[in-house]
Amino acid sequence: MKIAFFNTKPYDITFFEKANKNFSFDLKFFKEPLTKDTAHLAAGSFAACAFVNDDLCKSTLEELKKLNIQNIALRCTGFNNLDLKAALEMDFKVVNVPHYSPNAVAEHAVALMLSLNRKIPKAYIRSKEGNFSLDSLLGFDMNEKIVGVIGTGSIGKILVKILLGFGCKILCYDPYPDQNLNGVYTTLENIFKEADIISLHCPLTPITYHLINENTIKMMKDNVMIINTGRGGLIDTEAVISGLKNEKIGYLGLDVYEEEANLFFEDKSDRILLDDLLARLLMMPNVIITSHMGFFTDKAMRTISQTTLSNLHDLKTKNSSSNMVIYCEC
Repeated sequence: MKIAFFNTKPYDITFFEKANKNFSFDLKFFKEPLTKDTAHLAAGSFAACAFVNDDLCKSTLEELKKLNIQNIALRCTGFNNLDLKAALEMDFKVVNVPHYSPNAVAEHAVALMLSLNRKIPKAYIRSKEGNFSLDSLLGFDMNEKIVGVIGTGSIGKILVKILLGFGCKILCYDPYPDQNLNGVYTTLENIFKEADIISLHCPLTPITYHLINENTIKMMKDNVMIINTGRGGLIDTEAVISGLKNEKIGYLGLDVYEEEANLFFEDKSDRILLDDLLARLLMMPNVIITSHMGFFTDKAMRTISQTTLSNLHDLKTKNSSSNMVIYCEC
């Protein structure tokens, strides 16, 4: 059974080939992202396997439909890059990896917080150059800081537990509160007004698109820290740049970026960066950007490969899977 993998990197091939020893699928790996123009590469496949920045719009789905492909395997959790309504109307079966390693992403969010706070990148570069001055490296104690966690799914819950260990005071927002979580649930407005640090862990939907924008930034404390390891579209980049320039935002940590699709996961070091907004962010000393690597641990990659292939096995043998993605109006 042939499976077409799009947007693959050497590490994808390594982990999936190892996991495939338990399944014996015919895996075909393509460097190209999945778009309406590359969908033809999946000809003869049982399923197309896509990642976070593949373009699964209606046009791409129509091209896959022409090839009699009825199954889409997302080797990720989020599916904001997929027109799910169109997919289900065209009778596609869509599966994802609902959990791989929430610890990995939560820990990366904390790493961004600490790196920004204690100026770790600047201190490292100075030390390498023989400069051991402490000027401009002043940080703050995490203890007793108010952290707003927006989204308390599996990642948000773990983040809360980690931050409680620092002695932080936790404010949470989620449409579906977990009453067993040791954080205080409150409104988004209250988080924006009260939090010293705001960390985003909610899915990207029409409701959460540009959740951080000009108006919500105005509500925030001066010198607020914003962390985003969720989806790039949660943040209005131009509004955040403005907030950084007027010093309303004191720190910004991004593992995702709303225009990352043609940038992240690629080596662009020998080219001029044409994205002016990203270039401006990279120049700011109080901004740290990592390339959507929060998930990237050995445990997560093993889980992603194993779960993806298990999903495909279930689709082939049962015509269903426990990890089917279901459409809802939200």
